[in-house]
Amino acid sequence: MLEYLIVTALFLLSINKVECIALFKNPARQTGVFACAVIFAALWQIKAGILPYLDIHILGVTAVTLVMGWRLACLSALVGACLLLYFTSLSVNDFAHFLLFTALLPIYLSYALFVLCYNFLPRHFFVYIFVCAFICAGLIAATKILVTSSYFWSQDIYPWQTLYDNYLFFSVLMWFPEAMLNGMTITLLITYRPEWVKTFYDQEYLDK
Repeated sequence: MLEYLIVTALFLLSINKVECIALFKNPARQTGVFACAVIFAALWQIKAGILPYLDIHILGVTAVTLVMGWRLACLSALVGACLLLYFTSLSVNDFAHFLLFTALLPIYLSYALFVLCYNFLPRHFFVYIFVCAFICAGLIAATKILVTSSYFWSQDIYPWQTLYDNYLFFSVLMWFPEAMLNGMTITLLITYRPEWVKTFYDQEYLDK
């Protein structure tokens, strides 16, 4: 129950009247939200793992957050999770903690890191690619595994040694593919379609 309350609260925080009106009036934005939801569902379905609930997979949330903004990224994540709920073996009982740890918390953290980079680092094209996209995505992947492990340990679902041996270890391996996928995606988009990336401001990142 607590998980559902946290998920509901985080999602409600992402709802903005202006953003909702713009979404309903702009079919292209609706297409973008659904396309990102499908991408989420595809990435999250491709997974590996040794023990139940301890799945290893690419998140993709950093790139989507940079492209759509955190509010629409949360909406895309919700739709993507619902697609998994309907088409795959994801159960209603697992839905809340899956959405929380795989999507909402990483999205909030991704945007928080972007804001920190925007305010405290030089606003440069390569800073945006290598820090906001590449490094931040890798950190988010490692943090997700750490937070998920802490949750399962606090709930006495798995002992810490089991989590360390079978799940935490993969944070060392997963940060690089996560960073590469998100970094390459953002690089291609800001090179060929910079207008699609909501958090990329031409006047600030290119006029140097």
